[in-house]
Amino acid sequence: MRLIHSRTRLAGLTAAALVSFSSCAYADDPPVVPLTGGKLLLTGGVSEVEGAAGGGLTPWAVIGGYGTASQLGANAHGTYIRTQDYALGTWGLTVGVANRVELSLARQSFDTRDAGAQLGLGENFKFNQNIFGVKVRVLGDAVLDQDTWIPQIAAGVQFKHNEQGNIVKAIGATSNSGTDFYLSATKLLLAQSLLLNGTLRFTKANQFGLLGFGGDKSNAYHPEFESSVAYLLSKNVAIGGEYRMKPNNLSFAREQDAYDAFIAWAPNKHVSLTAAYVALGDIATMNNQRGLYVSLQAGF
Repeated sequence: MRLIHSRTRLAGLTAAALVSFSSCAYADDPPVVPLTGGKLLLTGGVSEVEGAAGGGLTPWAVIGGYGTASQLGANAHGTYIRTQDYALGTWGLTVGVANRVELSLARQSFDTRDAGAQLGLGENFKFNQNIFGVKVRVLGDAVLDQDTWIPQIAAGVQFKHNEQGNIVKAIGATSNSGTDFYLSATKLLLAQSLLLNGTLRFTKANQFGLLGFGGDKSNAYHPEFESSVAYLLSKNVAIGGEYRMKPNNLSFAREQDAYDAFIAWAPNKHVSLTAAYVALGDIATMNNQRGLYVSLQAGF
């Protein structure tokens, strides 16, 4: 399925979408450029589990929202993951400025459900984590750069603070706060309706930080690879899969890599719904955690 074939055509379409005239404007009046909404549908990604724009498990190099170089964009999201033994709820806000800088804020609540009693924490004990993220586009434009193989590249940081400091340290974590650093490269092939993303993350986080940072096995930063592939079935629907490596710092709880297969539906630029089957591996002595991922995003 072919969507758009040339950079010139893309630039023309984008410019045309941005320019609107007041119904009472004179012919020689300057065009009125809207403050948001210039990007193509779904090209801002959805909200990943830590709040950044991307897929469900990993950030992409795209900037959240639908704002172009002269616009703003923003999204609010809520995400829920439920496996056999645990549940994770995440909600937050992402703001994109001039398609260059992204700021994100997310709060995670990890519910141990019945497993909490087996772990000695109490049934339905919750670990809460706050995440503040900053992402900067440093090179390329995923939409306009259709005549080159150079991807859009962005660098980002995620500052994480786990509110259950005494508990995560008691189970072997070195700290309840940590910072992830990542570099993402995203290539959008519009003619092939295909998006490819690779992310290299440097992290100490145990289970995304929900079990603290560092541990008795290692307190060093580890480079971990993450990737996403998405295919546009139509302008409103995308399917794909993701893979995310994770460090293994705690002796008491082996940690494994995560996978998902997803479908995302965006009826318009103001709302999107993502559903996925996710496999997170072993979590805090509970083996082979798999389940359903659902995320609702609203914004402009």
